[in-house]
Amino acid sequence: MKLIIGIVNEEDGKRLEKKLVENNIRVTKLASTGGFLRSGNTTFLSGVEDKKVEEVLSIYDTTCSKRTMTTRTSTLPNPGAHYDFSVEFGYAQPVELEVGGAVVFVLDVDQFHKI
Repeated sequence: MKLIIGIVNEEDGKRLEKKLVENNIRVTKLASTGGFLRSGNTTFLSGVEDKKVEEVLSIYDTTCSKRTMTTRTSTLPNPGAHYDFSVEFGYAQPVELEVGGAVVFVLDVDQFHKI
C-alpha cells in the first residue's frame, strides 16, 4: 500500500477532487498555503494499493495544469528585502512566474488500520 500526498493550486483542486472520486480513489482534502507566493493550495491524501499508483499519477497529470501568472515583487518572499527590478522608476515591475501543476509524494505505508 502507498500513501499519495498531492499538493495542487486551489484552482485545480476542485477538478482534481472530482476526477479522483469519479475513479473511486478516496481522498482526504486539506487546505494549505504555499510558502513562496503565499497563495491557496489544496493538499490531498490518498491511501491506494500499489497497482493504482500510476492511475492516480495520471489523473494528477491530466488535471493539474501549469500556467503563467504575473505578480509584483511585493508578493515575493521577504517583502522588505531589496529587489532591484526597477530602481529607475522607484517601484517593482511585474514578474512572470510559472504556477500550477502538482507536487506529488508517493510513500510506502508500513501499516494501515481502519478503526
